[in-house]
Amino acid sequence: MRPDTPADHTTEAERLLRTAAQYPEDQEPLVLRAAAHLELAGDRSRASTLYDDLLAAPESTVENPHLIKALKASNLWEYGHEAEARAIIEGIRAAGPLDAAPWQVAAETLEAHDELESAHDFFSTALTLLLAPGEEVPYATQSLLTGRHRVRRLMGLDHDAWDELAGALHTAPVPLDELHDPKRVWSLGSSDPVELQAEITRLRAELGTYRTALSRPFPVAVLHWPDQELRELLTTYPELTEEYVDRATHLSRLEASLRDLHATGTPNLGIVTGTVPSYEAFAASEAASPSDPGLLPQYATTLAARGRATPWPPSRTAACWCGSGEAYGGCHGG
Repeated sequence: MRPDTPADHTTEAERLLRTAAQYPEDQEPLVLRAAAHLELAGDRSRASTLYDDLLAAPESTVENPHLIKALKASNLWEYGHEAEARAIIEGIRAAGPLDAAPWQVAAETLEAHDELESAHDFFSTALTLLLAPGEEVPYATQSLLTGRHRVRRLMGLDHDAWDELAGALHTAPVPLDELHDPKRVWSLGSSDPVELQAEITRLRAELGTYRTALSRPFPVAVLHWPDQELRELLTTYPELTEEYVDRATHLSRLEASLRDLHATGTPNLGIVTGTVPSYEAFAASEAASPSDPGLLPQYATTLAARGRATPWPPSRTAACWCGSGEAYGGCHGG
């Protein structure tokens, strides 16, 4: 059951913080989730402290500093620290992170405070940086297109190519233009049954989209073993040889699995990287044998739930997920 009351959110935050202490290698994503629950509980000051604690760690150990800063800025603005929040947001723009999440959080923070022109600029800057012409739109970047479309509708701007792309990627039964219609609020005060029924349909479509996102809080992930880890795994647990055969077979099967999932319409795909000590610890926690192939998907799901997944596919010019050092387009993306 999802938390509903401030007390429920505080309890969940405490549980996540205990888990983070138990699994220090997964501390960052767990602490971020705990901070989100504290914000929902109204304890914004403590949430801000958690963000500060993460940012105070050695730079080499912080995986997503720009996302942490964006979340901190959003939280600060909500309890009266607007100037500091604005300074952090401008710092994110100057840094130009190659990740959609901090751009989205910062843009939506500006939008929530009626800074529509700034929000539009943030969305547009992010898309220019992250979206390569002619390439498939990554799952994480689709929300930037949707947010930009929403802001442009509020500003009364005509459609452009990115708006058309946002509409094409939208899968809900109600068109994106209708969901983002700024006049919708008036229908809520209407006494016309037709208008009210239309608004109910739109709200159901939005709710379906949100439920889909909530049901997929982390990527559907496949498990990747680096070369040295795979050798150690198969040496220690030869029963898994049939599952992986060898390094080349493992890599080709992994890419094929992701492409098959993608072809069936599965969104939000990712890759998690396994290590033998981590896998053995997971097996012990499940009171299972590491030689059991049935444990491998559970291990992958657990790593994804702890925020360890890398989104797939990367852009064709980005480094391939396999660690070859080649561009994805010239390696497994070829």
